[in-house]
Amino acid sequence: MRSYELHVPLGYDGITPLPLVLNFHGFTSSGTEQQGYTMMDDTADANGFVVAYPNGLSSSWNAGLCCGEAAMNGVDDVGFTRAIVDDLGARGCFDLSRVYATGMSNGGFMSHRLACEASDVIAAIAPVSGVLGLEPSSCNPARAVPLIHFHGTEDFLVPYEGGGLASSMSVPASTDFWIDHNGCSGEPTVTYSEGMVTCETIDQCAEGSSVTLCTIEGGGHCWPGESCDRIEGIDLGLATMDINANDAMWALFSTVTLP
Repeated sequence: MRSYELHVPLGYDGITPLPLVLNFHGFTSSGTEQQGYTMMDDTADANGFVVAYPNGLSSSWNAGLCCGEAAMNGVDDVGFTRAIVDDLGARGCFDLSRVYATGMSNGGFMSHRLACEASDVIAAIAPVSGVLGLEPSSCNPARAVPLIHFHGTEDFLVPYEGGGLASSMSVPASTDFWIDHNGCSGEPTVTYSEGMVTCETIDQCAEGSSVTLCTIEGGGHCWPGESCDRIEGIDLGLATMDINANDAMWALFSTVTLP
């Protein structure tokens, strides 16, 4: 049996189809902790979308190279995600052309995997402190997948320049993969700059897609816009309030619908 936490926005009438955001927790965490850590319920109430916070087996996700027992045992977390969407579609009034994925760390890796293997379900992704954890040659989505990625340059668990957790690829290499896959051309332009945060976007991409990388200079393994979480007392680095990841990803999600 698998489970997920669910937040339905205030004022839901059961008649108007609402978008759905899947928000995946980090390694050793849970859906309930992710719900409290990211404070996405407030963003959902303000913008009228539903949020599901899935629970990984043994507090982990099989996102390819990462992480824990889920990856070691080859757990079908892509299948679990599809089952969540099917379950919610049967139980409520959702716009199944507007389902999005985000996540922290291992959950960010998971959102990349969903873009690779479930692009028929997931319209866009917004990984936080998580890069592509599959071999690029095995990631072949059938469509261009819009994304916005948030990452601190001083993240020691998933280093910006690669290595660390599961010997992950670098943030620039992960971003370049999606730029290539989405058929983007031209140079990135700065679309946001405030304090520690600079976001660069390429929007001349296939099927109206875009790729945005928000770099947090000096930032740690943190969710932008919230205080930095801790793992068993370990300091995960410097947080930033110079951008709110929830608002920034919703600005993208709100413009994307599955074809």
